[in-house]
Amino acid sequence: MHKRLGVQPGDLEIADAIGRFAQSELAPKAAELDRDEIPATRYVPLLAELGVMGMNLPERWGGTDTSPVALILSLVEIAKACASTSSMIGAHYLATDSILIGGDDSLRERYLPDAAAGIKLGAFALTEPRAGSNPADMATRAIPEGDGYRLRGVKHFISNANAADFIVVYAKTDPEAGTRGISTFVVDRKTPGVKVAPAEKLMGIRGAPAHEVALDCLVPAANRLGAEGSGFRTAMKVLDNSRLDVAATSLGIAEAALEAAIEWAKQRHVGGEPLSHKQGLQWMFADMKTRVEAAWLLTLQAAVRRGAGEPFTDHASMAKLYASETVAFVTDTALQIHGGYGFTREMPLERLVRDARILRIYEGSSEIQRTVIARSALR
Repeated sequence: MHKRLGVQPGDLEIADAIGRFAQSELAPKAAELDRDEIPATRYVPLLAELGVMGMNLPERWGGTDTSPVALILSLVEIAKACASTSSMIGAHYLATDSILIGGDDSLRERYLPDAAAGIKLGAFALTEPRAGSNPADMATRAIPEGDGYRLRGVKHFISNANAADFIVVYAKTDPEAGTRGISTFVVDRKTPGVKVAPAEKLMGIRGAPAHEVALDCLVPAANRLGAEGSGFRTAMKVLDNSRLDVAATSLGIAEAALEAAIEWAKQRHVGGEPLSHKQGLQWMFADMKTRVEAAWLLTLQAAVRRGAGEPFTDHASMAKLYASETVAFVTDTALQIHGGYGFTREMPLERLVRDARILRIYEGSSEIQRTVIARSALR
């Protein structure tokens, strides 16, 4: 891994260690996870030993106090080996970031140390069948009942749900207040009335299954994160972080595709010379490399701002937008360079293309990112 803007030697040391683990333990089994739809949660104990499950958390709550830059570099290395594993970790971070940002010390103490240690796995439940890009449309309700709330509703495309020990659920406590009526709750998955449906049949990242979660359960008031109506603000801060995680996953897949294409072009001969000697293909590599480097710089810029405590919402959106669209271009171009072989399952390209496709959709689609960026520019 080359040193880039904002990357310190300590960041590289962490990422290099994660990279060695990823290449030895994750990469050899990535195709198997995809083919057989084996959940990447099988790696949680090993990842916890390396500190990965708590890289987003401070030491006070069981985490590693890892810098945002080192976290991004590490996720890139993991995604380069197995995007399903990176996606699973990202879903866990969504849940634990919610508790860290929106919860009180009591909730943090109850959930975060075990989450960082790999004892408890988290899931994040914001999306609904009819409320994806616009959380104000959510129909899930949290109605006061006894000493707590009754949650009723359905969440959709919830990663980690079946294996999770707790699910962070966003629900409306005041349906008339729009986004200001959204509150957040930590729900233990084994709570009576929590039903997780079988996994969806996904096109890519098939080792990170997504589920529908039906809720008709009682949750103690102590499991509410912050005040009533504070849920939307919490979600937006959490998604700023998560968009950098998605950018990192995009970069990891793009790096894997680019390296595969370079190796293929050097060894594949056509007309008595390697493909890498063909000027037309050289220009394709130039375009891929340039876009990947630009995505790196946007992502690291946002990570540095996050680490410095500066506003980074716009920068996270630009990083997520550009990196997710870059990986689409790079994986498709790399497959094209492989020709017909790239279209076979013997090569990793067809899996990388499928894994990359969701990245322009989840944690805010490309269209949503453009809206965020444009509103900031025109403010």
